Amino acid sequence: MFNKILIANRGEIALRVIRACRELGIGTVAVYSEADRDSLHVRFSDEDICIGPPAGRDSYLNIPRIVAAAEITGAEAIHPGYGFLAENAEFAEICDRSGIVFIGPTADQIRRMGDKAEARRTMIEAGVPVVPGSKGAVDDVETARSEAERIGYPVIIKAAAGGGGKGMRVAESADVIENTFTMARNEASAAFNDARVYIERFVQRPRHVEIQVLGDSHGNLVHLGERDCSIQRRHQKLIEESPSPAITPEMRQAMGDAAIAAGRAIDYSNAGTVEFLLTGGGEFFFMEMNTRIQVEHPVTEMVTGVDLVKEQIRSAAGERIGEPPALVGHAIECRINAEDPAHDFRPSPGKITAFHAPGGPGIRIDTHVYAGYSVPPYYDSLLGKLIAYGSTRDEALGRAYQALEEFIIEGVKTTIPFLREVLRHPDFVAGEFDTHFLERWREEG
Repeated sequence: MFNKILIANRGEIALRVIRACRELGIGTVAVYSEADRDSLHVRFSDEDICIGPPAGRDSYLNIPRIVAAAEITGAEAIHPGYGFLAENAEFAEICDRSGIVFIGPTADQIRRMGDKAEARRTMIEAGVPVVPGSKGAVDDVETARSEAERIGYPVIIKAAAGGGGKGMRVAESADVIENTFTMARNEASAAFNDARVYIERFVQRPRHVEIQVLGDSHGNLVHLGERDCSIQRRHQKLIEESPSPAITPEMRQAMGDAAIAAGRAIDYSNAGTVEFLLTGGGEFFFMEMNTRIQVEHPVTEMVTGVDLVKEQIRSAAGERIGEPPALVGHAIECRINAEDPAHDFRPSPGKITAFHAPGGPGIRIDTHVYAGYSVPPYYDSLLGKLIAYGSTRDEALGRAYQALEEFIIEGVKTTIPFLREVLRHPDFVAGEFDTHFLERWREEG
């Protein structure tokens, strides 16, 4: 086991990793930008090093400075959290060359799944169901037009190097395919410095259901059930739960088997998530694989009792993972962002003047903020996550709503009032929703 780990991230995930390290008796090193000098992950780590100015490219994305910080402090491993460098194959390779353990999958595994077109080809070869679409990247408008005709409209054009909803455009008909294709390529180039795109059939009104997998370096690979992440805004998840209200035990078995097949295809190790689109008719299709810990990992922890971050560390240290436990109860996570829902969710940085976190049975709060904390404008707007657990979905839902009622954050706008409305919506309460739930709700007024 490691003696010291550097956390190459910030905010609530950095605190989450620090807590896991403390339980394992491992020392921690926090890195921070000048904007995060007063962040709690800096306060609660054993050591800390400033790695640059506020902008992410000068700090949390600055590989030489992060590796130098690990070498200076004698950290044997680096945990990347999520976002920033978590799925950067070059970073994983540099860590390896520097004699530092990267707590995550190998660079090759990251690279193969990070290239969405390559991931699609790999899944087809592994027998994992994929959405009908192009075999690889599509390079020109004429090919895009012919592929769309073959697949059948509507189609969705996706960035091959993409993620987070960037570089994704839907073409409803042949009349718009040229313009849609061009816009998707331009967005992909701007976001990822890679203009390659591929085309898939646009699955209408699907659910977004993902399977948590966990592997080790000894060839063991297990799954820990599913998470339903269908409540989204512009492809950004807002509410997640486990188990999914739409999944039967038979479907869970089939999706779990497919996720394991996906992981086996690249000899996957450490924590990862295989994401699927689920149709109303019960069909599911591979969408992508995230080669890191997910923001929504706590709901899986609550229903399995498995500490996924500790398992990541153990796996990276060469230990074997155990058999997956059965799912017990139900968990719902609400992402609380510094955004103004009344004005199209625009960011709301500023100083938090009052902060009170709720408690009670089954309530978990993962956050890095406090009264007096200044929310910087440079990073993701996530302030924290409220996770509610209950023996049933109804109980978890009731606890989540009550906790949101008690949650006080003043000084900045937050998504708390909006989340309360979603949790009380009849369709959400009934478990009858899909990825376009919020769009239809807003259209209805």
